[in-house]
Amino acid sequence: MHKVLSLKFDNHLVKHLPFQSQKVAPVPLIGSHLVTVSPAMLAELGLTKDDINQTNFNDIVAGKVQAEGGAYHAQVYAGHQFGQFVSQLGDGRAISMGEVIGKNGQRWDLQLKGAGITPYSRMGDGRAVLRSSIREYLASEAMHALGIPTTRALSLVASDLDVHREQIEKGAVVTRVAQSFIRFGHFEYWFHHGKKAELNQLADYCLTEYFPVCRETENPHLAMLETIVKNTAELVAKWQVYGFTHGVMNTDNMSILGLTMDYGPFAFLDDYQPGFICNQSDHTGRYAFDQQPSIGLWNLNALAITFSDWLSTDEIREALSQYEPVFIKTYLELMQQKLGLSRWLETDQKLLGEWLAILQKQGVDYTNAFRLLNTVYLADERNEQCQPLFVLLVSDKAKDHQQLVNWLAKYRLRLQQNDWDDEERIALQNQYNAKYILRNYLAQQAIERAEQGDYSEIEALQNILANPFAEQPQWHKYASPSPEWGKTLEISCSS
Repeated sequence: MHKVLSLKFDNHLVKHLPFQSQKVAPVPLIGSHLVTVSPAMLAELGLTKDDINQTNFNDIVAGKVQAEGGAYHAQVYAGHQFGQFVSQLGDGRAISMGEVIGKNGQRWDLQLKGAGITPYSRMGDGRAVLRSSIREYLASEAMHALGIPTTRALSLVASDLDVHREQIEKGAVVTRVAQSFIRFGHFEYWFHHGKKAELNQLADYCLTEYFPVCRETENPHLAMLETIVKNTAELVAKWQVYGFTHGVMNTDNMSILGLTMDYGPFAFLDDYQPGFICNQSDHTGRYAFDQQPSIGLWNLNALAITFSDWLSTDEIREALSQYEPVFIKTYLELMQQKLGLSRWLETDQKLLGEWLAILQKQGVDYTNAFRLLNTVYLADERNEQCQPLFVLLVSDKAKDHQQLVNWLAKYRLRLQQNDWDDEERIALQNQYNAKYILRNYLAQQAIERAEQGDYSEIEALQNILANPFAEQPQWHKYASPSPEWGKTLEISCSS
Protein backbone atom coordinates (compact mmCIF):
# COMPACT_ATOMS: atom_id res chain seq x y z
CA MET A 1 0.00 0.00 0.00
CA HIS A 2 1.44 3.33 -1.06
CA LYS A 3 1.57 6.28 1.29
CA VAL A 4 -0.44 9.37 0.43
CA LEU A 5 1.67 11.96 -1.39
CA SER A 6 2.14 15.04 0.76
CA LEU A 7 1.81 18.26 -1.23
CA LYS A 8 1.57 21.68 0.41
CA PHE A 9 -1.56 22.96 -1.30
CA ASP A 10 -2.37 26.63 -0.99
CA ASN A 11 -5.14 27.10 -3.62
CA HIS A 12 -4.86 30.86 -3.46
CA LEU A 13 -6.41 31.51 -6.87
CA VAL A 14 -9.72 29.71 -6.35
CA LYS A 15 -10.10 31.35 -2.95
CA HIS A 16 -9.67 34.86 -4.34
CA LEU A 17 -11.19 34.42 -7.82
CA PRO A 18 -13.94 31.82 -7.28
CA PHE A 19 -16.02 33.23 -10.14
CA GLN A 20 -13.28 32.42 -12.67
CA SER A 21 -13.44 28.65 -12.42
CA GLN A 22 -15.70 25.66 -11.91
CA LYS A 23 -15.03 22.55 -9.90
CA VAL A 24 -14.28 19.51 -12.02
CA ALA A 25 -12.92 16.01 -11.47
CA PRO A 26 -10.50 14.17 -13.75
CA VAL A 27 -11.69 11.03 -15.51
CA PRO A 28 -9.08 8.25 -15.30
CA LEU A 29 -7.47 6.90 -18.44
CA ILE A 30 -7.79 3.21 -19.29
CA GLY A 31 -4.57 1.30 -18.65
CA SER A 32 -2.56 4.35 -17.64
CA HIS A 33 1.11 4.10 -16.74
CA LEU A 34 3.82 6.61 -15.88
CA VAL A 35 6.27 7.18 -18.72
CA THR A 36 8.67 9.71 -17.24
CA VAL A 37 9.14 12.49 -14.70
CA SER A 38 11.21 15.66 -14.95
CA PRO A 39 13.90 15.53 -12.24
CA ALA A 40 14.30 19.31 -12.38
CA MET A 41 10.61 20.03 -11.89
CA LEU A 42 10.32 17.33 -9.24
CA ALA A 43 13.02 19.12 -7.25
CA GLU A 44 11.28 22.49 -7.69
CA LEU A 45 8.23 21.03 -5.97
CA GLY A 46 10.38 19.72 -3.15
CA LEU A 47 9.75 16.10 -4.13
CA THR A 48 12.15 13.17 -4.50
CA LYS A 49 12.29 9.89 -6.38
CA ASP A 50 11.08 8.19 -3.20
CA ASP A 51 7.88 10.21 -3.49
CA ILE A 52 7.32 8.62 -6.90
CA ASN A 53 8.11 5.10 -5.81
CA GLN A 54 6.61 5.03 -2.31
CA THR A 55 3.48 7.20 -2.59
CA ASN A 56 0.38 7.44 -4.78
CA PHE A 57 2.17 9.97 -7.02
CA ASN A 58 1.50 7.90 -10.15
CA ASP A 59 -2.21 7.71 -9.48
CA ILE A 60 -2.41 11.48 -8.93
CA VAL A 61 -0.64 12.48 -12.16
CA ALA A 62 -2.73 9.92 -14.06
CA GLY A 63 -5.94 11.46 -12.72
CA LYS A 64 -6.96 8.24 -10.96
CA VAL A 65 -7.17 9.86 -7.53
CA GLN A 66 -7.35 13.46 -6.43
CA ALA A 67 -4.51 14.79 -4.34
CA GLU A 68 -5.39 15.52 -0.73
CA GLY A 69 -5.87 19.24 -0.26
CA GLY A 70 -6.21 19.97 -3.96
CA ALA A 71 -8.88 22.22 -5.44
CA TYR A 72 -9.60 20.69 -8.84
CA HIS A 73 -11.02 23.22 -11.28
CA ALA A 74 -11.10 24.54 -14.84
CA GLN A 75 -10.95 28.23 -15.69
CA VAL A 76 -12.92 30.31 -18.16
CA TYR A 77 -11.37 32.91 -20.50
CA ALA A 78 -11.88 34.42 -23.94
CA GLY A 79 -9.41 35.22 -26.70
CA HIS A 80 -8.62 36.35 -30.21
CA GLN A 81 -8.04 33.26 -32.34
CA PHE A 82 -6.34 34.04 -35.65
CA GLY A 83 -7.46 37.64 -35.15
CA GLN A 84 -11.13 36.86 -34.48
CA PHE A 85 -12.57 37.40 -31.02
CA VAL A 86 -14.18 34.38 -29.35
CA SER A 87 -16.16 35.43 -26.30
CA GLN A 88 -15.84 32.18 -24.35
CA LEU A 89 -13.04 29.68 -24.37
CA GLY A 90 -11.49 28.14 -21.27
CA ASP A 91 -9.61 25.10 -20.03
CA GLY A 92 -11.10 22.59 -22.42
CA ARG A 93 -8.71 19.75 -21.68
CA ALA A 94 -6.73 21.02 -18.69
CA ILE A 95 -7.81 20.46 -15.10
CA SER A 96 -5.93 22.37 -12.42
CA MET A 97 -5.20 20.36 -9.30
CA GLY A 98 -4.62 23.53 -7.32
CA GLU A 99 -1.61 25.51 -6.22
CA VAL A 100 1.29 23.92 -4.36
CA ILE A 101 4.00 25.61 -2.32
CA GLY A 102 7.30 24.24 -3.55
CA LYS A 103 10.94 24.83 -2.83
CA ASN A 104 11.83 28.29 -1.49
CA GLY A 105 8.16 29.10 -0.98
CA GLN A 106 7.38 29.39 -4.69
CA ARG A 107 3.72 28.81 -5.54
CA TRP A 108 3.09 26.48 -8.50
CA ASP A 109 -0.19 25.77 -10.27
CA LEU A 110 -0.38 22.10 -11.32
CA GLN A 111 -2.55 21.11 -14.29
CA LEU A 112 -3.48 17.74 -15.70
CA LYS A 113 -3.72 18.22 -19.46
CA GLY A 114 -5.82 15.52 -21.12
CA ALA A 115 -7.62 14.36 -17.97
CA GLY A 116 -11.18 14.61 -19.27
CA ILE A 117 -14.07 16.86 -20.14
CA THR A 118 -14.50 20.25 -18.45
CA PRO A 119 -17.33 22.79 -18.73
CA TYR A 120 -15.22 24.51 -21.39
CA SER A 121 -14.45 21.53 -23.64
CA ARG A 122 -16.75 22.93 -26.37
CA MET A 123 -17.86 19.58 -27.81
CA GLY A 124 -14.36 18.18 -27.34
CA ASP A 125 -13.43 15.06 -25.40
CA GLY A 126 -11.06 16.75 -22.95
CA ARG A 127 -8.30 14.35 -23.92
CA ALA A 128 -4.77 14.73 -25.23
CA VAL A 129 -3.03 12.17 -27.40
CA LEU A 130 0.37 10.65 -26.68
CA ARG A 131 1.86 12.41 -29.70
CA SER A 132 1.02 15.94 -28.54
CA SER A 133 1.77 15.11 -24.92
CA ILE A 134 5.29 13.95 -25.73
CA ARG A 135 5.90 17.14 -27.69
CA GLU A 136 4.66 19.38 -24.88
CA TYR A 137 6.52 17.47 -22.18
CA LEU A 138 9.85 17.62 -24.01
CA ALA A 139 9.42 21.19 -25.28
CA SER A 140 8.54 22.65 -21.89
CA GLU A 141 11.68 21.40 -20.21
CA ALA A 142 13.89 22.01 -23.27
CA MET A 143 12.78 25.64 -23.47
CA HIS A 144 13.51 26.11 -19.78
CA ALA A 145 17.02 24.75 -20.29
CA LEU A 146 17.56 27.23 -23.14
CA GLY A 147 16.67 30.08 -20.79
CA ILE A 148 13.36 30.88 -22.50
CA PRO A 149 10.51 31.58 -20.05
CA THR A 150 7.99 28.76 -20.22
CA THR A 151 5.43 26.69 -18.42
CA ARG A 152 7.05 23.51 -17.17
CA ALA A 153 6.25 19.79 -17.26
CA LEU A 154 6.35 17.46 -14.28
CA SER A 155 5.29 14.12 -15.71
CA LEU A 156 4.01 12.21 -18.72
CA VAL A 157 1.46 9.41 -18.45
CA ALA A 158 0.49 7.12 -21.34
CA SER A 159 -2.53 4.86 -21.59
CA ASP A 160 -4.46 2.29 -23.60
CA LEU A 161 -7.39 4.66 -24.17
CA ASP A 162 -8.35 5.25 -27.81
CA VAL A 163 -8.70 8.94 -28.69
CA HIS A 164 -10.04 10.10 -32.05
CA ARG A 165 -8.18 12.88 -33.84
CA GLU A 166 -7.14 12.79 -37.51
CA GLN A 167 -6.84 9.10 -36.72
CA ILE A 168 -7.24 6.90 -33.65
CA GLU A 169 -4.41 7.47 -31.18
CA LYS A 170 -3.68 6.64 -27.55
CA GLY A 171 -4.60 9.09 -24.82
CA ALA A 172 -2.06 10.61 -22.44
CA VAL A 173 -1.78 13.18 -19.66
CA VAL A 174 0.92 15.78 -19.11
CA THR A 175 1.16 17.36 -15.70
CA ARG A 176 2.20 20.87 -16.54
CA VAL A 177 3.27 23.47 -14.04
CA ALA A 178 3.53 27.26 -13.92
CA GLN A 179 3.64 30.10 -11.45
CA SER A 180 0.36 31.06 -13.10
CA PHE A 181 -1.73 30.08 -16.10
CA ILE A 182 -3.53 33.45 -16.23
CA ARG A 183 -3.70 34.61 -19.85
CA PHE A 184 -4.48 37.74 -21.80
CA GLY A 185 -7.79 36.01 -22.46
CA HIS A 186 -8.80 36.12 -18.80
CA PHE A 187 -8.79 39.91 -18.90
CA GLU A 188 -10.58 39.86 -22.26
CA TYR A 189 -13.34 37.63 -20.92
CA TRP A 190 -14.38 39.86 -18.02
CA PHE A 191 -13.88 43.10 -19.97
CA HIS A 192 -15.88 42.13 -23.05
CA HIS A 193 -18.64 40.59 -20.95
CA GLY A 194 -18.97 43.87 -19.10
CA LYS A 195 -18.13 42.30 -15.73
CA LYS A 196 -16.30 45.24 -14.16
CA ALA A 197 -16.32 43.92 -10.62
CA GLU A 198 -14.75 40.63 -11.68
CA LEU A 199 -12.22 42.44 -13.89
CA ASN A 200 -11.20 44.63 -10.98
CA GLN A 201 -10.81 41.62 -8.74
CA LEU A 202 -8.67 39.85 -11.35
CA ALA A 203 -6.44 42.90 -11.73
CA ASP A 204 -6.11 43.33 -7.96
CA TYR A 205 -5.23 39.66 -7.59
CA CYS A 206 -2.55 39.86 -10.29
CA LEU A 207 -1.09 43.02 -8.79
CA THR A 208 -0.84 41.42 -5.37
CA GLU A 209 0.41 38.00 -6.45
CA TYR A 210 2.52 38.61 -9.55
CA PHE A 211 3.30 42.32 -9.73
CA PRO A 212 3.65 43.49 -6.12
CA VAL A 213 6.23 46.12 -7.07
CA CYS A 214 3.68 47.69 -9.40
CA ARG A 215 1.23 48.05 -6.54
CA GLU A 216 3.64 50.42 -4.82
CA THR A 217 3.75 52.83 -7.78
CA GLU A 218 1.63 55.92 -8.36
CA ASN A 219 -0.37 54.13 -11.08
CA PRO A 220 -0.37 50.37 -10.39
CA HIS A 221 -2.43 49.40 -13.44
CA LEU A 222 -0.13 51.32 -15.76
CA ALA A 223 2.94 49.76 -14.16
CA MET A 224 1.38 46.30 -14.50
CA LEU A 225 0.59 46.80 -18.18
CA GLU A 226 4.11 48.12 -18.80
CA THR A 227 5.56 45.06 -17.08
CA ILE A 228 3.43 42.69 -19.16
CA VAL A 229 4.53 44.56 -22.31
CA LYS A 230 8.17 44.23 -21.27
CA ASN A 231 7.86 40.54 -20.37
CA THR A 232 6.17 39.77 -23.68
CA ALA A 233 8.74 41.71 -25.70
CA GLU A 234 11.59 39.85 -24.01
CA LEU A 235 9.89 36.50 -24.53
CA VAL A 236 9.29 37.00 -28.25
CA ALA A 237 12.83 38.31 -28.71
CA LYS A 238 14.17 35.09 -27.22
CA TRP A 239 11.95 33.06 -29.54
CA GLN A 240 13.46 34.91 -32.50
CA VAL A 241 17.01 34.51 -31.24
CA TYR A 242 16.70 30.75 -30.78
CA GLY A 243 14.58 30.13 -33.87
CA PHE A 244 11.42 29.04 -32.05
CA THR A 245 8.06 29.31 -33.80
CA HIS A 246 5.01 29.01 -31.55
CA GLY A 247 2.46 28.40 -34.29
CA VAL A 248 -0.69 29.59 -32.51
CA MET A 249 -0.12 33.02 -30.94
CA ASN A 250 -3.77 33.57 -30.06
CA THR A 251 -4.37 35.89 -27.11
CA ASP A 252 -5.71 32.96 -25.10
CA ASN A 253 -2.27 31.37 -25.50
CA MET A 254 -0.41 34.41 -24.15
CA SER A 255 0.74 34.50 -20.52
CA ILE A 256 0.62 37.68 -18.46
CA LEU A 257 3.94 36.55 -16.95
CA GLY A 258 5.62 36.29 -20.33
CA LEU A 259 5.79 32.49 -20.37
CA THR A 260 5.69 30.30 -23.45
CA MET A 261 2.52 28.29 -23.05
CA ASP A 262 0.18 25.91 -24.86
CA TYR A 263 2.61 23.93 -27.00
CA GLY A 264 0.77 22.80 -30.11
CA PRO A 265 2.17 23.04 -33.65
CA PHE A 266 5.46 24.60 -32.52
CA ALA A 267 8.79 24.09 -34.26
CA PHE A 268 12.38 25.26 -34.12
CA LEU A 269 13.83 26.47 -37.39
CA ASP A 270 15.81 23.96 -39.41
CA ASP A 271 17.04 25.88 -42.47
CA TYR A 272 16.89 29.62 -41.86
CA GLN A 273 13.61 30.68 -43.47
CA PRO A 274 12.24 33.89 -41.94
CA GLY A 275 8.77 33.20 -43.36
CA PHE A 276 8.64 29.68 -41.93
CA ILE A 277 5.11 28.49 -41.01
CA CYS A 278 4.96 25.54 -38.62
CA ASN A 279 1.16 25.22 -38.30
CA GLN A 280 -0.46 23.49 -41.25
CA SER A 281 -3.74 25.26 -40.35
CA ASP A 282 -2.17 28.71 -40.68
CA HIS A 283 -2.99 29.23 -44.35
CA THR A 284 -2.26 32.98 -44.35
CA GLY A 285 1.02 32.81 -42.44
CA ARG A 286 -0.33 34.98 -39.63
CA TYR A 287 1.88 33.16 -37.13
CA ALA A 288 4.94 32.64 -39.32
CA PHE A 289 8.33 32.95 -37.62
CA ASP A 290 9.03 36.47 -38.88
CA GLN A 291 5.53 37.65 -37.93
CA GLN A 292 5.86 36.78 -34.25
CA PRO A 293 7.26 40.16 -33.14
CA SER A 294 4.39 42.09 -34.71
CA ILE A 295 1.81 39.59 -33.46
CA GLY A 296 3.21 39.98 -29.96
CA LEU A 297 2.39 43.69 -30.15
CA TRP A 298 -1.02 42.99 -31.76
CA ASN A 299 -1.89 40.74 -28.84
CA LEU A 300 -0.74 43.35 -26.34
CA ASN A 301 -3.05 45.86 -28.02
CA ALA A 302 -5.93 43.43 -27.47
CA LEU A 303 -4.96 43.12 -23.81
CA ALA A 304 -4.45 46.87 -23.40
CA ILE A 305 -8.05 47.55 -24.41
CA THR A 306 -9.12 45.73 -21.26
CA PHE A 307 -7.17 48.30 -19.19
CA SER A 308 -9.21 51.18 -20.62
CA ASP A 309 -11.34 51.50 -17.47
CA TRP A 310 -8.20 52.27 -15.50
CA LEU A 311 -5.96 54.03 -18.00
CA SER A 312 -6.30 56.85 -20.51
CA THR A 313 -5.65 56.31 -24.20
CA ASP A 314 -2.35 58.18 -23.89
CA GLU A 315 -1.23 56.01 -20.97
CA ILE A 316 -2.06 52.86 -22.92
CA ARG A 317 -0.16 54.13 -25.94
CA GLU A 318 2.81 54.97 -23.74
CA ALA A 319 2.85 51.47 -22.27
CA LEU A 320 2.60 49.82 -25.70
CA SER A 321 5.32 52.08 -27.10
CA GLN A 322 7.83 50.30 -24.86
CA TYR A 323 7.41 47.00 -26.71
CA GLU A 324 9.62 47.69 -29.70
CA PRO A 325 12.64 49.15 -27.85
CA VAL A 326 12.58 46.33 -25.28
CA PHE A 327 12.28 43.72 -28.04
CA ILE A 328 15.18 45.22 -30.03
CA LYS A 329 17.38 45.63 -26.96
CA THR A 330 16.84 42.03 -25.83
CA TYR A 331 17.30 40.64 -29.33
CA LEU A 332 20.53 42.54 -30.02
CA GLU A 333 22.00 41.80 -26.60
CA LEU A 334 21.52 38.08 -27.15
CA MET A 335 22.78 38.26 -30.72
CA GLN A 336 25.86 40.05 -29.45
CA GLN A 337 26.58 37.05 -27.24
CA LYS A 338 25.84 34.59 -30.04
CA LEU A 339 28.30 36.40 -32.31
CA GLY A 340 30.85 36.41 -29.50
CA LEU A 341 31.26 40.19 -29.31
CA SER A 342 32.38 41.80 -26.06
CA ARG A 343 30.54 45.02 -26.93
CA TRP A 344 28.06 46.16 -29.57
CA LEU A 345 29.21 48.62 -32.22
CA GLU A 346 27.04 50.53 -34.69
CA THR A 347 28.39 48.45 -37.56
CA ASP A 348 27.46 45.17 -35.87
CA GLN A 349 23.83 45.31 -36.92
CA LYS A 350 24.96 45.28 -40.54
CA LEU A 351 27.31 42.38 -39.81
CA LEU A 352 24.43 40.44 -38.25
CA GLY A 353 22.09 41.28 -41.12
CA GLU A 354 24.60 40.05 -43.69
CA TRP A 355 25.08 36.83 -41.73
CA LEU A 356 21.36 36.12 -41.60
CA ALA A 357 21.03 36.95 -45.30
CA ILE A 358 23.71 34.38 -46.09
CA LEU A 359 21.98 31.74 -43.98
CA GLN A 360 18.71 32.42 -45.76
CA LYS A 361 20.17 32.47 -49.27
CA GLN A 362 22.21 29.32 -48.82
CA GLY A 363 19.63 27.24 -47.00
CA VAL A 364 21.75 26.88 -43.88
CA ASP A 365 20.75 25.21 -40.63
CA TYR A 366 20.10 28.10 -38.25
CA THR A 367 21.14 26.53 -34.94
CA ASN A 368 24.25 24.77 -36.24
CA ALA A 369 25.46 27.80 -38.20
CA PHE A 370 25.56 29.92 -35.05
CA ARG A 371 27.09 27.13 -32.99
CA LEU A 372 29.88 26.65 -35.53
CA LEU A 373 31.00 30.24 -35.18
CA ASN A 374 33.06 28.70 -32.39
CA THR A 375 35.33 27.20 -35.08
CA VAL A 376 36.46 30.61 -36.29
CA TYR A 377 39.79 31.68 -34.79
CA LEU A 378 41.89 34.81 -35.11
CA ALA A 379 45.13 32.88 -35.34
CA ASP A 380 45.74 32.00 -39.00
CA GLU A 381 47.10 28.54 -38.32
CA ARG A 382 44.15 27.59 -36.14
CA ASN A 383 41.65 29.14 -38.50
CA GLU A 384 42.97 27.07 -41.39
CA GLN A 385 42.46 23.93 -39.32
CA CYS A 386 38.93 24.72 -38.18
CA GLN A 387 37.38 26.89 -40.85
CA PRO A 388 37.18 24.24 -43.60
CA LEU A 389 34.92 22.16 -41.37
CA PHE A 390 32.75 25.21 -40.78
CA VAL A 391 32.61 26.18 -44.44
CA LEU A 392 31.87 22.61 -45.49
CA LEU A 393 29.01 22.23 -43.07
CA VAL A 394 27.26 25.52 -43.63
CA SER A 395 27.84 25.67 -47.38
CA ASP A 396 26.74 22.17 -48.28
CA LYS A 397 24.08 23.67 -50.58
CA ALA A 398 25.81 27.01 -51.06
CA LYS A 399 25.15 28.83 -54.31
CA ASP A 400 27.62 31.61 -53.56
CA HIS A 401 30.66 30.29 -51.72
CA GLN A 402 32.50 33.60 -52.04
CA GLN A 403 29.82 35.53 -50.16
CA LEU A 404 30.42 33.34 -47.12
CA VAL A 405 34.20 33.65 -47.41
CA ASN A 406 33.90 37.44 -47.56
CA TRP A 407 31.68 37.55 -44.50
CA LEU A 408 34.04 35.33 -42.52
CA ALA A 409 36.87 37.73 -43.32
CA LYS A 410 34.77 40.64 -41.99
CA TYR A 411 33.86 38.65 -38.93
CA ARG A 412 37.48 37.87 -38.11
CA LEU A 413 38.39 41.55 -38.46
CA ARG A 414 35.54 42.43 -36.09
CA LEU A 415 36.75 39.86 -33.55
CA GLN A 416 40.09 41.65 -33.43
CA GLN A 417 38.31 44.52 -31.65
CA ASN A 418 37.11 42.20 -28.89
CA ASP A 419 38.20 42.43 -25.26
CA TRP A 420 38.51 38.63 -25.17
CA ASP A 421 40.94 36.18 -26.70
CA ASP A 422 39.63 33.27 -28.76
CA GLU A 423 39.34 30.86 -25.85
CA GLU A 424 37.41 33.31 -23.68
CA ARG A 425 35.13 34.29 -26.54
CA ILE A 426 34.32 30.74 -27.55
CA ALA A 427 33.62 29.67 -23.96
CA LEU A 428 31.16 32.55 -23.57
CA GLN A 429 29.72 32.08 -27.06
CA ASN A 430 28.96 28.44 -26.32
CA GLN A 431 26.72 29.54 -23.47
CA TYR A 432 24.37 31.25 -25.96
CA ASN A 433 24.59 29.11 -29.09
CA ALA A 434 22.79 25.86 -28.41
CA LYS A 435 24.11 22.63 -29.82
CA TYR A 436 20.92 20.67 -29.15
CA ILE A 437 17.32 21.73 -29.77
CA LEU A 438 14.07 19.80 -29.99
CA ARG A 439 13.93 19.40 -33.73
CA ASN A 440 10.64 18.13 -35.08
CA TYR A 441 12.20 15.01 -36.52
CA LEU A 442 13.72 14.09 -33.13
CA ALA A 443 10.34 14.50 -31.46
CA GLN A 444 8.72 12.44 -34.22
CA GLN A 445 11.20 9.61 -33.78
CA ALA A 446 10.51 9.57 -30.05
CA ILE A 447 6.76 9.57 -30.73
CA GLU A 448 6.92 6.67 -33.18
CA ARG A 449 8.91 4.56 -30.73
CA ALA A 450 6.63 5.47 -27.85
CA GLU A 451 3.58 4.44 -29.84
CA GLN A 452 5.19 0.99 -30.01
CA GLY A 453 5.77 0.96 -26.24
CA ASP A 454 9.45 2.03 -26.34
CA TYR A 455 9.98 5.19 -24.28
CA SER A 456 13.78 5.16 -24.37
CA GLU A 457 14.01 7.98 -26.89
CA ILE A 458 11.94 10.26 -24.66
CA GLU A 459 14.38 9.66 -21.82
CA ALA A 460 17.37 10.23 -24.09
CA LEU A 461 16.01 13.51 -25.42
CA GLN A 462 15.05 14.66 -21.95
CA ASN A 463 18.62 14.14 -20.74
CA ILE A 464 20.27 15.69 -23.81
CA LEU A 465 18.02 18.75 -23.96
CA ALA A 466 18.52 19.45 -20.26
CA ASN A 467 22.04 20.61 -21.23
CA PRO A 468 21.58 22.17 -24.68
CA PHE A 469 24.80 24.20 -24.63
CA ALA A 470 27.14 21.37 -23.57
CA GLU A 471 29.12 19.41 -26.16
CA GLN A 472 27.94 15.97 -24.97
CA PRO A 473 30.07 14.15 -27.58
CA GLN A 474 28.30 10.83 -26.91
CA TRP A 475 25.10 12.42 -28.27
CA HIS A 476 26.65 14.24 -31.22
CA LYS A 477 24.23 12.71 -33.74
CA TYR A 478 21.35 14.56 -32.06
CA ALA A 479 22.92 17.84 -33.15
CA SER A 480 22.79 16.89 -36.83
CA PRO A 481 20.67 18.99 -39.19
CA SER A 482 17.22 17.59 -39.88
CA PRO A 483 16.87 15.17 -42.77
CA GLU A 484 14.68 16.43 -45.61
CA TRP A 485 11.66 14.45 -44.39
CA GLY A 486 12.04 16.08 -41.00
CA LYS A 487 11.81 19.57 -42.47
CA THR A 488 8.45 18.86 -44.09
CA LEU A 489 6.58 17.29 -41.18
CA GLU A 490 3.04 18.63 -41.02
CA ILE A 491 2.16 19.82 -37.54
CA SER A 492 -1.47 20.54 -36.71
CA CYS A 493 -3.25 22.09 -33.73
CA SER A 494 -3.91 18.56 -32.44
CA SER A 495 -0.15 18.23 -32.15
